[in-house]
Amino acid sequence: MTNGHRAEPTTGKGRTYAATWRGVLSWLFARESVIETVATQVHLDVSPEVAWNLIMFYEEVSGRPPFLLRMFMPTPLRTEGKKTGVGARVRCIYKGGDLVKRITAIEAPRLVQFEVMDQRLGIEACAVALEGSYVIRRRENGADIVLTTRYAAYLHPRLLWSPLERLVTGQLHRHILKGMRRRLSDLPSVVSSPPACLSSLSPKEGGLACTASPSPSHR
Repeated sequence: MTNGHRAEPTTGKGRTYAATWRGVLSWLFARESVIETVATQVHLDVSPEVAWNLIMFYEEVSGRPPFLLRMFMPTPLRTEGKKTGVGARVRCIYKGGDLVKRITAIEAPRLVQFEVMDQRLGIEACAVALEGSYVIRRRENGADIVLTTRYAAYLHPRLLWSPLERLVTGQLHRHILKGMRRRLSDLPSVVSSPPACLSSLSPKEGGLACTASPSPSHR
């Protein structure tokens, strides 16, 4: 299944080297899949309603990714798509690829769940994410945001690869969540607004922050 969009062009020695490295890994270590789940939590000194708006209005993934994240995954850039409720699709654009998510559940201001419909990131032979979620919980005077990714892992032995996958996925989660935190000072209107109503969002109002979520097809 494909989404009909052309991926961002991949150029430069760094990205070529990384793609070659991922291909070698899959050739040497790919076996039958094992389902894994990684969850990452950050605390923001804002209300759950403001945390919700940060997720709803988040478009560009700012900041330089950590080294391991750049080594093992394409860099997330931005999102496209209007969030109209369950069934809405959001396109997440990376350097050298993209993926499409479909919203499966939404409860403002505490939950967004999604499944991955299509992915072209060049890591499908290593890990194929299936679904994910953002959960917001009120804690003291702020809010905890928990970003979760569930994926099928193909690299073996798992004793070796599982810790590395969890580290890289956690770095991706933190990269996205820290980008939301940086947006607090840039979006005073979002901070002061009530929780975004999905039915009233305009096409220019961003998309869901993206995880590295490959499609449910392997190879």
